[in-house]
Amino acid sequence: MRKQVYSLLVDNNPGVLSRIAGLFSRRGYSIDSITAGTTADPRFTRITVVASGDELILSQIENQVRKLEDVIEIKLLKDGESVFRELIMIKVRVTAAQRGEINSIADIFRAKIVDVQEESMIIELTGTQSKLEGFMNLLKGYEILELARTGITGLSRGCEDVTYIG
Repeated sequence: MRKQVYSLLVDNNPGVLSRIAGLFSRRGYSIDSITAGTTADPRFTRITVVASGDELILSQIENQVRKLEDVIEIKLLKDGESVFRELIMIKVRVTAAQRGEINSIADIFRAKIVDVQEESMIIELTGTQSKLEGFMNLLKGYEILELARTGITGLSRGCEDVTYIG
């Protein structure tokens, strides 16, 4: 079983994300993560889907998604040929004495402290999944109160396969 990252360029129509997620649900495909947002042109949305499966399943996913009316383009994003990032926000319970320790860990990973309260801190970190996992490992000794992850988003490197909509 392997993971595949699909980058979809779709018409920015109501319900498009629901139709794509519904396709996965109806077919029994698993979504590891899904992110969506409008592009530089508000008529279009970029959706990044990460799915797991064997070669047959991953091929079927690509073929089924390609058939959807709102899908303009589907790219398979590959390691080494693409840039992937994920955002994580972590709320950690801290004492006054622990704030310095947490700040040091955040500095090492170039994370941002985005909120400080008397008994907690919220840390924001963007990076590869391995960077986020490394950061999380260093926080194991602290009580994590809440955690939110965006899921992977990505773009292929270079200009060769860029779709220009005019």
